[in-house]
Amino acid sequence: MNFEDFARACEKLEGTSGRLDMIDIISRILPGLSPDDLPVFVRFIMGRIFPDWSSKKLGIGPNLLYVAIGYVAGIKKEEVIEKINRTGDAGLAIEELLSIKSQTTFFREDLDIVRVYAELIAIADMEGKKSQREKLQAVQRLLANARPIEGRYLARIMLEELRIGVGEGSVRDAIAKAFAVDPDLVEHAIQALNDTGEVARLAKLGPGALRDVHITLFHPVRMMLAQQGTITDMIKEHGQIAAEYKYDGSRFQFHKRGNQAKLYSRRLEDVTGSLPDVIEKLLSATDHDVIIDGEVIAIKDNKPMPFQSVLRRFRRRHDIAGAQDAIEIVPNIFDILCLDGETLIDLPLSERRKRLEQVLKRYIAPQVVSNDPLEIERTYKTALDAGHEGIMIKVPASPYSPGQRGKNWIKIKPEVDTLDLAVIGGEWGEGKRAHVFGSFLVACQDAGKLVPLSRVATGLSDEQLTEVYELLKDRVIKKSGKEMSFEPGLVFEVGYSELQTSPTYEAGFALRFPRFIRIRVDKDVTDIETLDSIKARYQRQSKSAQAYQA
Repeated sequence: MNFEDFARACEKLEGTSGRLDMIDIISRILPGLSPDDLPVFVRFIMGRIFPDWSSKKLGIGPNLLYVAIGYVAGIKKEEVIEKINRTGDAGLAIEELLSIKSQTTFFREDLDIVRVYAELIAIADMEGKKSQREKLQAVQRLLANARPIEGRYLARIMLEELRIGVGEGSVRDAIAKAFAVDPDLVEHAIQALNDTGEVARLAKLGPGALRDVHITLFHPVRMMLAQQGTITDMIKEHGQIAAEYKYDGSRFQFHKRGNQAKLYSRRLEDVTGSLPDVIEKLLSATDHDVIIDGEVIAIKDNKPMPFQSVLRRFRRRHDIAGAQDAIEIVPNIFDILCLDGETLIDLPLSERRKRLEQVLKRYIAPQVVSNDPLEIERTYKTALDAGHEGIMIKVPASPYSPGQRGKNWIKIKPEVDTLDLAVIGGEWGEGKRAHVFGSFLVACQDAGKLVPLSRVATGLSDEQLTEVYELLKDRVIKKSGKEMSFEPGLVFEVGYSELQTSPTYEAGFALRFPRFIRIRVDKDVTDIETLDSIKARYQRQSKSAQAYQA
């Protein structure tokens, strides 16, 4: 498939508002793609380059892209930024610059999506002292061969912000429609493989290929997520429930085959090198080939330490031995996804728990199963007294649903309500904070788009503002006076007193008394709160208020 044809498809989708219409457009394209083109097209149309299980990063920030397009267009980087600020969209600005440049270009090599994918893989693999210069030259070559409309979407893919509104659910349904297979079968394959592009290739082969999908060792799957709820409601709906400690640590996924083992973070990054002590502990705890889900916490004097202590170990790249002496990290395992080659995610939690207890000698997180509210409340109090965040309530009959935030896992904790939200904009501070960003626009996600929800300006110390500035200064994609927009990537945990309906923000809600809690470096933008879950929170909040007034 020529990249120009891909760009034309993106342009058509960008101008389409209806989800069913989007599904129809994509489903008509998929059957005509070759086995090589198909997985690349599917990833690209979702604004992704690599399979979701891959921890590869392109390593191209806005500034490098702006320097590259400036070189190709024959203008300075500052002029590129000025044009982006005027258009509000790096892709449209680059399309305009390439349209001017193309009038004087006589030689161009046609781009196809497989070649573009190969070039991007090569860019991601560039390492060493000269890697930034090599990346710049590679981006320049791609842009020099790009037609204006190709430049619009090539730039957006590089910035991982395609802006055409195609979510994973729409692509799943398009694959099912294109190849006449059951959407549930497609969904299950996506959960197990964590690569929608590869699932599309299998769907073209037929439903049998999808049914034969299994979780693969060292290809991490997304972690099952929890939403808010209450003990009373869970017992009322399900009767017997399972209660486990909610740790103030960091989620991980452990993969083991023989003596080979790897550890992946919540964002599916390979953190094996940072936590060799955890690897050693878990290798000694089982003789089986497994994929297990758990959380590591930092321990001092037999008490759990704050989340930041764990993050220091996750970030550590040097003097690992010294860090091990300073901070003891202990794994707590609460689920098993694969055992000796058998995929277990479709089994109920109660059965997975039995398998886990059979094959893991140590480090299994405690669990209490009961339909008695008082016993669950006692477990909650025990968890708090031990220094943990609270408890998780799980439905014993539930499967493991990778990447899903449903009613089968509920978190109970006493702190102020919090949301994980993406930072998409900000303003310069005032007074002594005039040299850093002082307030931030945060967003939730809705069908593949980031939707503004609130501004956050309190809760950040001077040191934290400096840290956030360093993380965001190279992610600026638009400026207007004191305000700017950021390339999404940073996630804040934001506390609030209540949700309110509001016409001010696109989400239709606003946070009352929003307050910065912490940076969630362990979370990606795909992990942030959805608009649907915020609506559900608002409904629960309204019911609580009505009950109180009654």
